[in-house]
Amino acid sequence: MDARSGCPINATIEVIGDKWSLLVLRDIMFGNRRHFRELLNNSEEGIASNILSDRLKRLTAAGLLSRDDVRPGQKAEYRLTEPAIQLVPIMAHLGAWGLRHRPTTLTLRVRAELLEEGGPELWNDFMNELRESHLGTPLPKSSGPRATERLAAAYEAALQQDSGR
Repeated sequence: MDARSGCPINATIEVIGDKWSLLVLRDIMFGNRRHFRELLNNSEEGIASNILSDRLKRLTAAGLLSRDDVRPGQKAEYRLTEPAIQLVPIMAHLGAWGLRHRPTTLTLRVRAELLEEGGPELWNDFMNELRESHLGTPLPKSSGPRATERLAAAYEAALQQDSGR
């Protein structure tokens, strides 16, 4: 797909600038949802199947997702590509903006808070984990809990706190 102009912001917006594309990437990135049905059935926003199908095709064509070739009756698995993984800082900034300027719920804001507090170090750790799980790149040695473990623990704690109200 050719961009309408040579502007880098426009070129980016033409690929990821609609709500559904960003939410599909979010769900694959942060929810580890890799199959069509997982994405459809676990969508917080209730994406329609035709829209999901279209966005998966667009994101694959744009090089942000890869899709395994499967035989009829098998579930296709979608994986993030390196360009999609490099969107983690943008997603973190979008979440931080939403925390400050939009109403949110405790359970759905907690990961954005952690990403904002953790900053580039946490983003890099998370991107390395995504590279391991989506691209097969060996994870660099590190000490302490993994970024995905920290994000999951924060979400679980928020769920427990929310249910205790």
